[in-house]
Amino acid sequence: MNAVVGSHHLLLLTLDTLRYDVAQELAEAGRIPHLAALLPGGRWERRHTPGSFTYAAHQAMLAGFLPTPADPGGPHPRLFAARFAGSETTEPRTWVFDTPDLPSALAAAGYRTVCIGGVGFFNKQGPLGSVLPGMFQESHWEPEFGVPSPTSFEAQVARAEQVAAEHAATRPLFLLLNVSALHQPNWFHLPGATRADGDSRASHAAALEYVDRHIPRLLAAMSRRLPCFAVICSDHGTAYGEDGYTGHRIGHEVVWTVPYAQVTVPAAGETAGATAPAGEESAR
Repeated sequence: MNAVVGSHHLLLLTLDTLRYDVAQELAEAGRIPHLAALLPGGRWERRHTPGSFTYAAHQAMLAGFLPTPADPGGPHPRLFAARFAGSETTEPRTWVFDTPDLPSALAAAGYRTVCIGGVGFFNKQGPLGSVLPGMFQESHWEPEFGVPSPTSFEAQVARAEQVAAEHAATRPLFLLLNVSALHQPNWFHLPGATRADGDSRASHAAALEYVDRHIPRLLAAMSRRLPCFAVICSDHGTAYGEDGYTGHRIGHEVVWTVPYAQVTVPAAGETAGATAPAGEESAR
């Protein structure tokens, strides 16, 4: 990441509440072609989240603790890490910073830091909903971005396009976009479903298909002038009746296991693969 920070735009796309099993099933079935095209071999990486609900997970991720590979080997080196003695997951390739969180560290390194919120922890309608967006130099939230909106992601992408279009050509951008479409309520994404039907694993999957349709617009906006290094992941999963559980902020496997991918999108006009960090696939 020491070769990436400063030379690339950075995107942290958190697919709020997305389950690993649903994400992988849809990738294998060809139902999310745009996201699947970014994944090595068409498969999501299976990881464990640092938190079982949005606030906890984002606090950790914005301190450099991205979801951890789910295999028992380790320690697993991190992309970003605050400097502290004894860290076993900091290595020479880790971008180490001296502030309490990643947005302030990137701002100090010359980045414009922007948050486009989704779920209520980003709505800035009270002290708690202001903590996460308050880490950024600039933050955006409006009701159309929120969980009840059936057009939330396309509205968020439109705002990201506006941010990117107005951005200085030579200054790198760090964008956190918290996708609310998968979070309950999501029944309205499933054709034929009604409010009385409620949310289900099927409507959760339909919401991911909806998000997938707008992914190319977001990646194009983020790679107009500089290559973009993107982390695309869930912050946590959610239960739809498994073992009697519903929702998240619980210690169930479907909550703690999340899909993860990291890709480099070349800048417009560059050859695919030319800007990929060592060991990573470029977006095609």
